[in-house]
Amino acid sequence: MRIAVYPGSFDPVHYGHIEVIRRAAKLFDRVIVAAAENVEKIPGAFPLEDRVEMLTEVVGDLPSVEVAAYSGLTVEFALQRGATCLIKGLRAVGDFDYELKQSAMNRRLAPTLDTLLVIADPEYAFVSSSLIREVARLGGSVDSVCPPAVVRRLRARWPQQA
Repeated sequence: MRIAVYPGSFDPVHYGHIEVIRRAAKLFDRVIVAAAENVEKIPGAFPLEDRVEMLTEVVGDLPSVEVAAYSGLTVEFALQRGATCLIKGLRAVGDFDYELKQSAMNRRLAPTLDTLLVIADPEYAFVSSSLIREVARLGGSVDSVCPPAVVRRLRARWPQQA
């Protein structure tokens, strides 16, 4: 069985993420979407449990996709789950530079784990979770880049702006 892990903070999940998940599901027997408890990042919009719930809601129609939470090294989580590949989305050149370095370090930590870089659909290449949080916090619409379930939670998170 070919198992891949698609790690990220997904704070919040958006259509760019979902597009990568759907494409990965066509390539692998099982895709584990792994929401990270990222202690290094500035606190985002949603706690880990909420992010897992949102992910489950928006990709629940994909039978080969599982959503999980994790902390610690991504490569350790992936190996524990039997994965042979990490999926990473690329939006722009800056993403490539970062992911190339990350991939090299991951290979040193876990030589059997490959990284597959998935180029974003141009329609979503500009989208990032941090941009979505900023727009939502300031009262702008994110309906075109987030599923309705996520939009509802963003409006609940910042009701005075919605």
